[in-house]
Amino acid sequence: MRIFFSYLVVLTTFFSSVQAQMTLENPILPGFYPDPAICKVGSDYYMVTSTFVYFPGIPVLHSRDLKNWKQIGSAINRPSQMDFMGEQVSRGLFAPAINYHNGIFYITCTDIDHGGNFILTAKNPAGPWSNPVYIKEARGIDPSLFFEGDQAFIIYNSDPPENKSLYSGHRTVRIYELELTTLKVKGTEKILVNGGVDLSKKPVWIEAPHIYKRNDFYYLMAAEGGTSVNHSEVIFRSKDVRGPYIPYEKNPILTQRHLDPNRKNPISSVGHADLVEGPDGNTYAVFLGVRPYAGDFYNTGRETFIAPVKWVDGWPIINADYKEVQYKYNVNWKEQKHADQLPITGNFSLKIPFKDSLNTQFLFLRTDNPDWYSFRKNKNALTLNLLPETILEKGNPAFIGRRQQHLNSSASTEMDFSAQNKNEKAGLIIFQNENHFYYMCKSIDNKKDVIQLFKGNPASNQMDLLKQIVLPKSQRKIYFKISSDKDHYSFWYGSSDKDWKLLADKLDGKFLSTAVAKGFVGSLYGIYATSAGKESNNQAVYKWFGYSGNDNTY
Repeated sequence: MRIFFSYLVVLTTFFSSVQAQMTLENPILPGFYPDPAICKVGSDYYMVTSTFVYFPGIPVLHSRDLKNWKQIGSAINRPSQMDFMGEQVSRGLFAPAINYHNGIFYITCTDIDHGGNFILTAKNPAGPWSNPVYIKEARGIDPSLFFEGDQAFIIYNSDPPENKSLYSGHRTVRIYELELTTLKVKGTEKILVNGGVDLSKKPVWIEAPHIYKRNDFYYLMAAEGGTSVNHSEVIFRSKDVRGPYIPYEKNPILTQRHLDPNRKNPISSVGHADLVEGPDGNTYAVFLGVRPYAGDFYNTGRETFIAPVKWVDGWPIINADYKEVQYKYNVNWKEQKHADQLPITGNFSLKIPFKDSLNTQFLFLRTDNPDWYSFRKNKNALTLNLLPETILEKGNPAFIGRRQQHLNSSASTEMDFSAQNKNEKAGLIIFQNENHFYYMCKSIDNKKDVIQLFKGNPASNQMDLLKQIVLPKSQRKIYFKISSDKDHYSFWYGSSDKDWKLLADKLDGKFLSTAVAKGFVGSLYGIYATSAGKESNNQAVYKWFGYSGNDNTY
C-alpha cells in the first residue's frame, strides 16, 4: 500500500508537470516594440517599450505568464504631458524603464529633443501617470532606477569623461542618488563604466543600463555595440552600488553578431535587455531583436524577445544552452490568457470595427487631437476630417496606424469617401517614416473617381504617383487592402472585401526597411486622409480595420 501511494504521488506530480508546461513563443511582442523593460509585482508582470513620436507614448503591457500580453494603458496619453510636434519619426521618446517600489510605479525615459531624462509615477500601472519630472542633472539617455532600502539611484548613458571622446561612439554609464520625495538628485554624479567592457578595444554605445542586487553583488547590465547587427549585452559586478564595477571575463552574455547572417529564419541585433524572475523562480531576460528577411533588411522594426538565463559562476548568461536565440522555449508553468484580449502575438487575423473608441493597438503621429476624428458623426464608423497636413510633414496629419507585426501580413479597410477636388485624398497607407511609404487612395481627376498609388520620394520630400486607374462609375464606398510578403508589397481595391482587384503587385519592400529608411521604428499600416495643403470641409468615413499575419516562425 505504501509503495502504491508513493507511485500515485509520483504519477500525480508527473501529470501536473505535463499540464503546467507551456511554450514561450518569440517574439513575445512582434512588430515595432523596441527597448523593452520589465518589472514583477507579486505574480504580475509589467513591460514598457519605446514609441518615439507615436502617440500615445510608452505602452504599459501586463502579463501573468510572460507569454500573453495585454496593453492596459499608456504612460504618455495626454498632450498636456508632452507632444512631439515638429520632430522626425525616430525622435521623441527613447528607451523607457519601469520599476516598482513601496506602492509606487516609476517609469524613467528620455524625451530626446525636449527636456531629456524624466520620471513618471503612478499608483496603478494602467494609469493615470503623472506629468514628467525632468532630471536635468542626469544628462544622457536610457535612464533606469535601482532601489535598496530607503535609497534610490538613477543610472543612465551619458557623455564621455570631461566630454572628450576618444573615438566615435565613446559613452559612459553614470549614477546619481535620487531623493524620492522630491525626485531630485543628491550628492555627486559618478561614472560607473567608461566606454564599455574594454576601453582599449574602443567599445561603442554602452547604453540601457540596469542594476540588480543578487547575494553580495551588485550587477550592472548594459547594451554595447549599437542597436544594429553588432548589438550585444554585457555584464559587470561590484560589492558597492557605486562601484568599482568589474566586467565579466566572458562578455558578452548575449549577442548574435558572430553567427552566419544567411542562416534560416535568423533573429539578429539582440541586446538592450532587462532581467526578471519568472513564475518558476528562475531568471529570464527580455530584449530587443529583429527578424530580417534577407541580410539586414526588415520592415517590422525592432521587436521584443525573451530567453532563459543561467547563473554560471555567479554571472547571468542569457540563452546559455543555445547559440541562436530560439523561437520557442518550453517552461513549466501554466498559461494565463487575458479574457478580452485581441491577439498581438503568433499568427492571427482580426477585424476591428470602429464603434465608439479606438483600440489600444492604434497610434497617432506626435499628438492626439480629437478635433479631426469622431465616432459620433456617423454611427458605427470613424470619421476623419481631411486635414491640410500631410504625412510628409512633421505635424499631426489625419493618420491612425497599427504596427505591421509579421513578415507576411495584410491590412484592409472599408471606406466611404467622395473627393471634391484633386488635392483631396483618403485611403490606406503602409508607413515607415515621412519619406518612406506607399499610399493607396481614392481621389478625383478630370471629374472622375480614381484610385491612385503613391510612393514617398526622399529626394524631393514629395510623393510620386506610381499608378492611377479610373473607376468605371462614380461610387462612394471602396475597399482597400495592402499585403506584404517579406520584401514585396501588393495593393488591392474592390467593391467588397470578397472581390479584390489588383492595383499593383510586388512593389519594392526594402524601400520600407530600416536599412534603407534609417531610424529606429518599424512600419505601420494606417488610414490616412488629407487635403494636401488646402483647407477642406470634406470627410472620409471608415467602418473597420482588418489585419492578418502568418509567419512560418510560429
